[in-house]
Amino acid sequence: MKHFIRHSLLMCFVVLLTGCGTVNINDYKETTPKLNIENYFEGDTYAWGVFQDRFGKVRRQFTVDIKGTWDEEAQELKLVEDFLYNDGQTEQRIWVIQKTGENTYTGMADGVIGVATGETAGNAFNFKYDFNLPVEGKIWKVSFDDWMYLNPDEKTLFNKATIKRFGIRLGDVYIFFRKNKD
Repeated sequence: MKHFIRHSLLMCFVVLLTGCGTVNINDYKETTPKLNIENYFEGDTYAWGVFQDRFGKVRRQFTVDIKGTWDEEAQELKLVEDFLYNDGQTEQRIWVIQKTGENTYTGMADGVIGVATGETAGNAFNFKYDFNLPVEGKIWKVSFDDWMYLNPDEKTLFNKATIKRFGIRLGDVYIFFRKNKD
């Protein structure tokens, strides 16, 4: 009987740790408006966000000016992202995102390990990649799982990126993108 109780408690603990399921990009295929990342990010976009650690404390705030260019022939989106952090630090990241299918993408940027992979469905975009993240003078290999959702106004895009190291959630980045069409 003790073995049964111990086994049952262990199973409950495993279920709590792993959750009941994962989100699938196809869960969003019927949502609108349809997100086309090359159209959304072409031109100027402004973003602002925070990094919140796994305990809920905001550790960093930032703004980002983004210049996007879409090369139709090459099926390639180039994003030049200029970050300004609340501590005064600046950073530039340049993404080159290749459209590989009707709804699929790959991406590369400094710090990305290997190739990022992405997929759209409906109003959502999921982008996954490993990244060499500088932390207090060291480099940590972390994984990003980005989920972006296009707002019905078609000018605002919300992004939640979960960051993990060794499979353990370190925290989340929340970003709001605003299309500058004026």
